[in-house]
Amino acid sequence: MITQSVDSTVIHHYVLTQVSESIPGGNMYGAPVDLSFKHISSLEDAWTEEPSSSLRPLKKNSKMKYLSCSLRLNNNNVADLHNLQRTVNHFLAEPSQLAWLDLSFNKLSHIDQALCELHELRVLYLHGNNIFILSEVDKLEVLPYLHTITLHGNIIDTNKAYRNRVISALPQLKTMDFSAVTLQERVMAKIWHLGNKRCRGSKGTLQ
Repeated sequence: MITQSVDSTVIHHYVLTQVSESIPGGNMYGAPVDLSFKHISSLEDAWTEEPSSSLRPLKKNSKMKYLSCSLRLNNNNVADLHNLQRTVNHFLAEPSQLAWLDLSFNKLSHIDQALCELHELRVLYLHGNNIFILSEVDKLEVLPYLHTITLHGNIIDTNKAYRNRVISALPQLKTMDFSAVTLQERVMAKIWHLGNKRCRGSKGTLQ
């Protein structure tokens, strides 16, 4: 069991600053669209919700869409990501520019294919869910800009190969579970990947 850090706002501000700086024109984006703690069970429920206010006011365009590149859906009861893209489209002025998505502390059991369609995603929080298949992390390798991910507090983090597997699948990661990915970890993940590949090859030969 993990609990939400009291410094989550500070962490978010730091990460969002990095994200904004990494996106062309990113400094035009303000606060996140915050739909956390809304008792949302399905993403459709979010469409009728008003984002929570923060110290940094949200700005809208002429179509009343939010000028933001980040979306917070954490601390709800979401079990699947059906209609994720429609939800992003509903709230954001430029949905294709979504770069930061917080789905932590929900009831997700899988890494949904819908996440792979968010091609500009830089930061993805999935900690505190029920994800139990470690190999599903491989789906996220199609996200070229993804540099920060959290997956701790899921069943998969009890796997001995957990960190090696994630870093191996997502070699561009800079941060995992709020800690920097070191050069040594990259080397160890590569060695683990080669050893695992060799082991699978040997089993296939024996068969």
